[in-house]
Amino acid sequence: MAVTDHTGPVPGDERKWFPWDLDDVPAWYWAVGMILLFMPAFASDFVLFQIFGWAFILGMIALSLMFLGGYGGMVSLAQMSVAACAAYMLAIFGDSAISQISLGWPWWIAVPIALIVATVFGTITGALAVRTEGIYTIMITLAIASAFFYFTRQNYVIFNGFSGFNGVLPPDLFGVDWRSPVPFYYLTLFWAAAAYFAVLYVSRSPFGLALQGVRDNARRMEALGFNVTAHRIAAYSFASLIAAVAGILLVWLNAQVSPGTAGIGQVVDILIIAVVGGLGRPIGPFIGAIIYVLLRTFALDFLVSIGLAGERFQLLIGLGFLVIVFWSPDGILGLWERWKAAIAAQRRRDLLTHHGGDHP
Repeated sequence: MAVTDHTGPVPGDERKWFPWDLDDVPAWYWAVGMILLFMPAFASDFVLFQIFGWAFILGMIALSLMFLGGYGGMVSLAQMSVAACAAYMLAIFGDSAISQISLGWPWWIAVPIALIVATVFGTITGALAVRTEGIYTIMITLAIASAFFYFTRQNYVIFNGFSGFNGVLPPDLFGVDWRSPVPFYYLTLFWAAAAYFAVLYVSRSPFGLALQGVRDNARRMEALGFNVTAHRIAAYSFASLIAAVAGILLVWLNAQVSPGTAGIGQVVDILIIAVVGGLGRPIGPFIGAIIYVLLRTFALDFLVSIGLAGERFQLLIGLGFLVIVFWSPDGILGLWERWKAAIAAQRRRDLLTHHGGDHP
């Protein structure tokens, strides 16, 4: 059976980190890479920390959802809960201002434990969800996300209830304050790029190709001897690890974690980011995250400037989401692909018209 990757590069190139040879990498890839690499040279601390730092983190969480949805055909609403679980575990096992609960273990112990616990949590979620399909999968993951939110808000012994934890700071590794704007920007950029290329690599690996085969025709893959359930659960594990890393960065960004971090609104926001950017390619969630963060950051000022109530900024975000999804179910990337296809079609028509005029 030939498994076609509808969201990745040409089949047969699946073992490469990039979908092209380095000599064939599009120029805009290099341009975007250089801009991001030298961004601190011309961007303010606010842009580096509150715009790009936040966008990279949310993009990673949405990327974990994109991997499940785009390559596995599974939609999970629990990815933000997985990220929040990692953030809570770091606050509990590491240092925070709530010294009565936090164990104060070194970061090099607390961080791995947080990643492992969050990944296991995501894997268990996947083991429950993969036994259903369609709307039932969405409802199960939403139920788990809701249960996690209410449990953290009502439990004061472990999760400190409504207040959560504050004073959760990154370690001063190598003598660098990693929460200052420039170091934190590069820290989030590194892990966002690592997650992006990891998804590209896994999607082109034998496991990734088999997962896409399961997405396209689970019964046929099972008849060929593939363990469909195991592939889907493994996909949840991989996606959960990405979300867990983002959760560590998120708690360092905010220096705190509370039940609101995993609230239902935040859970839905991740879905919006992934859909707006496009579930077809790994770059889509980061595009959606940039758009979302810009709207969240500047929509309030815009509404106030035109005399509308500031709390209505969610309305502007919702309208933007509806417009994008209405015109392109594939998100921003879908609009881009359609625009390129329209230009190519117009060029072909112009060429045929030109030749038709020369040779009646």
